[in-house]
Amino acid sequence: MENRKKVAFYTLGCKLNFSETSTIARNFNDEGFDRVDFEEIADIYVINTCSVTENADKQFKQVVKKAMKLNDKAFVAAVGCYAQLKPEELAAVDGVDLVLGATEKFKITDYINDLSKNDMGEVHSCEISEADFYVGSYSIGDRTRAFLKVQDGCDYKCTYCTIPLARGISRSDALENVLQNAKEISAQNIKEIVLTGVNIGDYGKGEFGNKKHEHTFLDLVQALDKVDGIERLRISSIEPNLLKNETIEFVSKSRTFVPHFHIPLQSGSNDILKLMKRRYLREIYTERVNKIREVMPHACIGVDVIVGFPGETDEHFLETYHFLNEMDISYLHVFTYSERDNTEAANMPGIVPANVRAKRSKMLRGLSVKKRRAFYEGQLGSSRTVLFESENKEGYIHGFTENYVKVKTPWNPELVNTLHEINLTKIDEDGSVRLEFLNKLAEA
Repeated sequence: MENRKKVAFYTLGCKLNFSETSTIARNFNDEGFDRVDFEEIADIYVINTCSVTENADKQFKQVVKKAMKLNDKAFVAAVGCYAQLKPEELAAVDGVDLVLGATEKFKITDYINDLSKNDMGEVHSCEISEADFYVGSYSIGDRTRAFLKVQDGCDYKCTYCTIPLARGISRSDALENVLQNAKEISAQNIKEIVLTGVNIGDYGKGEFGNKKHEHTFLDLVQALDKVDGIERLRISSIEPNLLKNETIEFVSKSRTFVPHFHIPLQSGSNDILKLMKRRYLREIYTERVNKIREVMPHACIGVDVIVGFPGETDEHFLETYHFLNEMDISYLHVFTYSERDNTEAANMPGIVPANVRAKRSKMLRGLSVKKRRAFYEGQLGSSRTVLFESENKEGYIHGFTENYVKVKTPWNPELVNTLHEINLTKIDEDGSVRLEFLNKLAEA
């Protein structure tokens, strides 16, 4: 019998990329390939790229180098957002054989007939306007949680963002497909599903990108809540203008949706929000946070914020800092603005010097530590359910409560992928909540 070829995957970027890598890996499996870890010798290395992270090209080159070190005769393919935006640049990287854009990445096995190395990477990319069909995906590499893609692309025109150029127009999976994928995930004893997409609050725009909403995001949430076998559902990032009060109220009474929201703000200054062409002002953001606090006082609320956007003065930044400091939120994801080709912001006046961007970023990261600590302290004395993960980190097993408090206890393999009711009593030096005696805990 002929030896089966081995394929390995490396994913850069977001949860959506992880769900898509998993789907591409299953396609390889269906075609008779064996998946191995990226650290192992493989015949094919597939790198799913990201355009959002700073130094995307540098990261990509490092990963290619790593693959070539493992097997210098291996076939290397690049897919994903950066492959769509800068295909020629990736194709020129030493060792790269194939670059596939947005519409081709799910058909990668069609392109891999000949595994001989190329002098120059072969490019198959499309005009992004051709990315008007939807491919569903989900990741199940982790025993504890899965990322379920429900939507792709974005119709927004934020001035700093390349995602519409990399992923095309907003389009969604059919509701029955999402529910089918959720059932397949729950059948594998995975306890938590994280809903993911580029702009998931826009869910329901027809599967082929037509502007009519077949269903709303609320319809999706209500339907998923009824799927048997799922213990937890978590909404990933959702735009404040698309997070409706009805959804917040439904989550507060839901069987499976957890009290955790991640809502991008980007700036606490209305002047900067307008320059960014965001679709809300800070007053809407305040309303959303207040609504969540009203119906779920214990909810975790995460915030994305960008510092150093062109035109952001010290006054604008302090406006953002004070806005976040006064708001009852739980943690921040801080992004330092970096220029992106073919975006409006790249040509805007008022460039903020790199050292000022770094200083502002550091201030907000410090604020995030303070906010998370205050949120955890506010949870002490309460009873929560923790889902334990599968990794042994320095003799401890970690997990998260439904409202995203990180918990740790001495390693015990029997706890992996189990849910337990716990009392939050003590914060450890590393900032997580520490439990000493888990043998006293009852399974939730």
